[in-house]
Amino acid sequence: MELKFYVAKNGDDKWSGNLPSPNKNKDDGPFLTLERVMSAVRKSKEQISEPINSVTVYIRAGTYFLTNPLTFTPENSGIENCSITFTNYKKEKVVISGGRQIDKWEKIKVNDRSLWAAKVPEIKNKRWYFRQLWVNGKRQFRTRYPQKGYLKIEQFSDINNESEWKKGQKQFQFKETDLKENFNISDTEIISMTKWVESRSFVTDIDKKKNIIFFDKLSVFKLYPGDLYYLENIFDLLKLPQEWYLNKNTGILYYLPPSDIQINKDEIIAPVISQIIRLEGEPEKGKFIENIIFKGLIFSHTEWLLSETNGDPFMKLSGFDQADIGVPGAIYGRGVRNCAFVNCCFTHLGTYAIELVDGCSNNKIVDCQILDLGAGGIKIGESIRNWDEKQKNKNLHTYSNFILNCQIYDGGIMFHSAVGIWIGQSYKNYIGYNHIHDFYYSGLSIGWTWGYGPTLTGENIVEFNNIHHIGILSNGNGPILSDMGGIYTLGIQRGTIIRYNILHDIYGLKYGGWGIYLDEGSSYIVAENNLVYNTTHGGFHQHYGKENIIRNNIFVFGRDQQIQITRAEKHLSFTFEHNIVCYNEGKLIEGNTKESILVFNNNLYWNENKIELIFGDFTFSEWQNKGMDKNSIIANPFFVSLKKYDFRLKQNSPASKIGFKSFLPLKKFKNSL
Repeated sequence: MELKFYVAKNGDDKWSGNLPSPNKNKDDGPFLTLERVMSAVRKSKEQISEPINSVTVYIRAGTYFLTNPLTFTPENSGIENCSITFTNYKKEKVVISGGRQIDKWEKIKVNDRSLWAAKVPEIKNKRWYFRQLWVNGKRQFRTRYPQKGYLKIEQFSDINNESEWKKGQKQFQFKETDLKENFNISDTEIISMTKWVESRSFVTDIDKKKNIIFFDKLSVFKLYPGDLYYLENIFDLLKLPQEWYLNKNTGILYYLPPSDIQINKDEIIAPVISQIIRLEGEPEKGKFIENIIFKGLIFSHTEWLLSETNGDPFMKLSGFDQADIGVPGAIYGRGVRNCAFVNCCFTHLGTYAIELVDGCSNNKIVDCQILDLGAGGIKIGESIRNWDEKQKNKNLHTYSNFILNCQIYDGGIMFHSAVGIWIGQSYKNYIGYNHIHDFYYSGLSIGWTWGYGPTLTGENIVEFNNIHHIGILSNGNGPILSDMGGIYTLGIQRGTIIRYNILHDIYGLKYGGWGIYLDEGSSYIVAENNLVYNTTHGGFHQHYGKENIIRNNIFVFGRDQQIQITRAEKHLSFTFEHNIVCYNEGKLIEGNTKESILVFNNNLYWNENKIELIFGDFTFSEWQNKGMDKNSIIANPFFVSLKKYDFRLKQNSPASKIGFKSFLPLKKFKNSL
């Protein structure tokens, strides 16, 4: 038996929901709301005695505005041989929105400027405050200073001269010429970047005599000279089309629309809620949400503010200490198994798109478009919380999820240090054939244990991904952060394999724009058959770790160095073999080559300028006398075209002498290089 339900903008929740359109008598037809159809599906499962083969909820075209997240519990689940599918009807455009349309605009004049203004209503008896606005599906711009680019911190203030780098501050000294304008700063935000994080605070005062700016929350870390910052939401700067300003005290929104906008007719949406769907299983009790499929739907318009942390210690801060891990997903799942998001679009969000935490397994995110993101793309797993409980109760483990053939891009718009895909305490996941680009921080991050401590991370397969413009965006904006990787790892990860990926244009600000970055404690990882090029600080870096294998990769055009080794330890750090390293500037190897325990062999090295190669502290002969690269060669690899980034090897390439084997991505991704 097949069950079908319909939802439409011209429906009625009193109807049966069994028809795609209202009937002639207008007394039956589709449901009006998604909440109603969820209830109908649940009751049908309970009441129908016949075996059900499939349940499909067809959603007709339109934007469905939610006042609260759609919440699924185990009672909403499908069964093993009968999934419940929520999908668009005949490929119609369906948007499920966490926002609200703004109307009743009036044209006003302020200081000879013609503007439009609207009073935003209260939401749940609170002032509605938001940082994002979309008009006809396009993100509009909060007023910003400077309008393009960034300012640099002159020095940290002696008023808060903390020595530890993890100690934040509420002020810094700026360059006198940077903030000479007399802005009204009553509701202006300052966004400052340091190391690998950003901080968001409200400006409280500007001392023009001492050139000190003050703000209401501690920065995540200490701010240093040369760190970047900018200001947002300044009414005096509202002068260009697509710009807007919201007065948080009066609740009046001011906007300067482009000439083609009909302001009281076109779609103007601001976000209200932070999550669109909550899948709330109870894995600790063995109760899961299972066999639900979302297909062909668009999820949009979410907002999350740091003040929503409700007593969390982060409330006192202005951000998170890495990857903006505390920013939630617009889709949240806990205790979710065998569910899928297929051919969906996640766009115009102020959060991460998808977040799957405790007890999520065997879920699929396939063929999805994920873009225009306030934070990042997908989070799988969690940090080390309730470690003892996790060890005892495997129902809390997150594992065997699939992220396949997704486009994840244009992220970190508000939360700059968010990443494309984040895998925390989670294992046996498959991340393949994805295209990740245009993030200010890392493209793909795996692991959430610093050093050699306990971890659930391992056996993750990362292959055939195309990751580029990380740190620096395709439009040239950035870099604004440091210490990042196209692929970034942490902790012991037995069985994790990183292979057949292409990574390029990875740029760090002060340091740390690496292609493959094995950070603290990364161990037992295999990175093979990857192509990495155009990085600021090297194709490969290992901070510290155990027995990693780096083989049969191509590393080309690192600016400052090609390979970096940071911490020397009393065990084998990594094996580097059958790789091609080609460059024309910077060092070959940076770091502690004297004391590190390493294996280098059967590699090909080439400097286009034909200068002598120095291996850290050693010449090539000294390096070989140390036992390294005994069977390696210095020779032109003869790529088809370095200028065109065509890294296929010509037939006469000497790479065969080192046992290098050509690999698939060069052919598969040739058109996207």
